[in-house]
Amino acid sequence: MGQANVKESNEEFKSYGYADDILPKTSENRDWGTFNYVTVWMGAVHNLMSYMTVAGFFVLGLSVPQVLWAVMIAALIVSAGYVLNGYAGTKYGIGYSMLLRSSFGVKGSIIPAICRGLIAGVVFFGTKTIIGAQSFNVIFEKIFPGYKSMVPGFDFLGLDFPTMLSYVILWVITVGLFLGGMKILSLFSKWSSPIIYIFIVGAAIWAISVAGGFGPIFAYAPAKPMENWLVFIACVSALVSNWGGPIVNIADLTQRAKHPKAPMIGLPLGMIASYILFGITCVGLLVGTQIAFGIKDFNVVVAIDQIGNPVAVIILLLALNIGSTSYVVFGNLLPSGLQMTALLPKMFTVKSAAILTAVLGTVILPWKLVNGTAALYMFYSFIGSMYGPITGIMLVSFFIERKRRLDLSAIYVKPGENGEYKNGFNMVACGVLIVSFLITLSGSFLPNVPLLANISKSAFLSGSIISGVLYALCYKWNKPSTITQSETAAKAS
Repeated sequence: MGQANVKESNEEFKSYGYADDILPKTSENRDWGTFNYVTVWMGAVHNLMSYMTVAGFFVLGLSVPQVLWAVMIAALIVSAGYVLNGYAGTKYGIGYSMLLRSSFGVKGSIIPAICRGLIAGVVFFGTKTIIGAQSFNVIFEKIFPGYKSMVPGFDFLGLDFPTMLSYVILWVITVGLFLGGMKILSLFSKWSSPIIYIFIVGAAIWAISVAGGFGPIFAYAPAKPMENWLVFIACVSALVSNWGGPIVNIADLTQRAKHPKAPMIGLPLGMIASYILFGITCVGLLVGTQIAFGIKDFNVVVAIDQIGNPVAVIILLLALNIGSTSYVVFGNLLPSGLQMTALLPKMFTVKSAAILTAVLGTVILPWKLVNGTAALYMFYSFIGSMYGPITGIMLVSFFIERKRRLDLSAIYVKPGENGEYKNGFNMVACGVLIVSFLITLSGSFLPNVPLLANISKSAFLSGSIISGVLYALCYKWNKPSTITQSETAAKAS
């Protein structure tokens, strides 16, 4: 579709009540080149939650080589997800919320949109912010000795006063950055990465040094080595689940691509290169401090605190928080805002919806969700059980069912119209999503059923495969109401 036709269609769609934020991007709005996609997640890779996840690998018995393999396999899977699920956004200039309509129907898209935009966005915002707040406690203790012992005996729903104050400060910083707009966010993403890398590499070099070099680190053996290769798959899936949200809604970023190759080259290059360095620094920091100081459960914040130099500890924790903040903004607040705006355009703007996400992310008491390795992996099982099935259905719908062709007029419909599917629901896709979610998550509640338990432990990977296979087998049962598949393909071509 030519740019003149895009602009003409946008005027028509806008007359239906669609906000500018969710209209197909014109050439003027396609302002992201390859470098933007290379750098968008480079800093965010180095966030505290990712380090906590890899720390869990060691707790579960993986050796250093196994951890490095898990990290790199996860990077390859995430990169493939970005390229494949981002292709439609690049081709048609549409974001995740509207792309969902082609897979689930105009009304059916509400289900996965709420899962990604509100439920997952809320949970991820809250968990990452409370993890950041806990690291802020260490920072403020270095600057203001006695900070962590303020108001002894204070308890607000399980939260002590110093952590509550740190949480509020980080909450304001994160939301304020988002409200600054896309230009500020682009600059933040582009220039925060070098800062993060300088200090995280420095910390890894220090940790390797205090451990006695690479030799002792690679010779490190966990107390209870991994006995089942399914544990390895579960670890890979957990790290992929950490990036499952951006995989699902990557079209929100690829729709801004100046040319098709920009995200296809930039996203894998940035992710794989970042994960090579992440794997080395993560292993160096976690294992190095374990060898030197015997850190319990490979706690990354405690490990960093062993550096001793207050300035270095403060700067390093701030650098990791920059990575976390970048992830929260691009991976949670932005998609949440876009999804809620698409669902309820008269009630929300992208910014107001993002603020609601941040508020709800606090209301769910996220400090109760990340209080140990078991809780963290239960969280990944829940998130992966949503992200995986949505991803599988979207990929099969676009590449197999629709053969990479979309009819935007069946997506941007007039108020009251249902688009391609009767009553606005692709019942096959919605049914497969629900079934896949229940199968994938059930193992968390039925741990004595080995098959379901193993599926649940690798929730994202299992969920995407189960939903993809089921939808590939069943999509021919779809019965479009007013536009047949052949007509849709003809219009799109």
